[in-house]
Amino acid sequence: MDMVMDFLAETPWWTWILVLLGLVAIRDIFFQKAHTISHNFPIIGHLRYWLESIGPEMRQYFVANNREELPFNRIERGWIYASAKKENNYEGFGTDRDIYAHQHIFVKNAMIGYQVPANHPNSNDPYFLPCAKVIGAYNKRRKPYRPASVINVSAMSFGSLSAKAIESLNRGVGKSDAYHNTGEGGLSPYHRTGGDVVFHFGTGYFGVRSREGNFSMEKMKILVDENPCIKAIEIKLSQGAKPGKGGVLPGAKITKQIAEIRGVEVGKDVLSPSTHKAFNTISELLELIESIAEETGLPVGIKAAIGKLDQWEELADLMKKNGHGPDFITIDGGEGGTGAAPPSFADHVSLPWVYGFSSVYRIFKERGLTERIVFIGSGKLGFPAKAAMAFAMGVDCINVAREAMMSIGCIQAQICHTNRCPAGVATQSKWLQNGINIPLKSDRLAQYFKTFRKEFLEITHAAGYEHPCQFNMNDVQVNVDDDYLSSDLEAVYGYTKTEVPFTNMQELYDCVYLGGSRISEKTS
Repeated sequence: MDMVMDFLAETPWWTWILVLLGLVAIRDIFFQKAHTISHNFPIIGHLRYWLESIGPEMRQYFVANNREELPFNRIERGWIYASAKKENNYEGFGTDRDIYAHQHIFVKNAMIGYQVPANHPNSNDPYFLPCAKVIGAYNKRRKPYRPASVINVSAMSFGSLSAKAIESLNRGVGKSDAYHNTGEGGLSPYHRTGGDVVFHFGTGYFGVRSREGNFSMEKMKILVDENPCIKAIEIKLSQGAKPGKGGVLPGAKITKQIAEIRGVEVGKDVLSPSTHKAFNTISELLELIESIAEETGLPVGIKAAIGKLDQWEELADLMKKNGHGPDFITIDGGEGGTGAAPPSFADHVSLPWVYGFSSVYRIFKERGLTERIVFIGSGKLGFPAKAAMAFAMGVDCINVAREAMMSIGCIQAQICHTNRCPAGVATQSKWLQNGINIPLKSDRLAQYFKTFRKEFLEITHAAGYEHPCQFNMNDVQVNVDDDYLSSDLEAVYGYTKTEVPFTNMQELYDCVYLGGSRISEKTS
């Protein structure tokens, strides 16, 4: 033993390094068959794979300029981070954006803007900005709902996001009077910490699923009765990241808690089909919507990414004929989102938000149905100027997913699908989640929403309006191309937005259906 210890002590440190490198070289040349580069260039070949692995981070922090990255560039992320932390989010020395670029947005300001009078809701609360429409009012649902915020958290499920991230988002919407869409993973305890909730389900029917994997109305009724935080129900037809594609939840990822929440078996693979079992036709979809609304009393809507329009036309025709239909429609953009998807889907299937929304809105407008529906936009709209464009096109609310994630710490590492999210947001790793301070992160989500609403209101007032619902398609211009330089949205997309009935902010403030913390104040 002493001889061994003496030998180890007398051997120089660099000898051990050479031995280790020699073993790696032997392994590269004689044993591993997967990588040609490391076989042909042992040891040195590993450097290539290491540099490739850190390439995204190198480009993000050292190579790409402020406006170059996708899906969100450095300036956009910086604005969200600063807004969430209540820091200075201004720019100095003018914009560094190419204002002549394709699709650049121009909001037309008035010569004399809207001035907030004394005792106006916004003179007391500069963040107060509710939806101008009441969800479920037209169809006379028993429990109509007016979202108290025009910006809300989009569908992200517990499972795709961590428990601490979901709880941070839910507490944050509670502090900012917004709502929290559950995503299709069911209603978890982390969705029930103070915020309004929109319960969302897809083809897997998680949370309202029978043992056979079908939709269970009985479970839906029990869920709604036991959880008064649920204000509306959303049926997912498709989503921007992977429209028309199902998925498999591996049994290895199904913990006891996830199994209880989703209504599945522990350790057993669960298939989410590409289409629904509860309906096969548009008329059957309408029947399901009415059945759920009747049994629960809640407004019911649908969410979809947009491609072909024939079934949307059929939906609108049936709504006009029957006099009923979804209370709200969420249009998701093909820009993708937090859901993982093959590049073939993420890059090419479904239309970008502006094209998808304009196509669908035009269908309902031509049939005189737009006043029945609350339109919700979802597709990188979490910035005031983009929201102004969306409202000018006919949107009544927007949902944000990735922007909300960034407000609670997401750094756009783009490895959400690997369970290795370094910020602890999109992972089930307990160690990585430990970095999330829920009270702090919930404050940051709330502050991002409040800053967004305040700046959105300031843009609205600069345009001469009291509420963003008053924007019309001639208030916003976009660059089109070199021959057709810039034009109003009406000329670009070929329709005019239906005027939204609006009296004043005070009427919205006094509404008995207003969500958020004020609804409890009005009913107590």
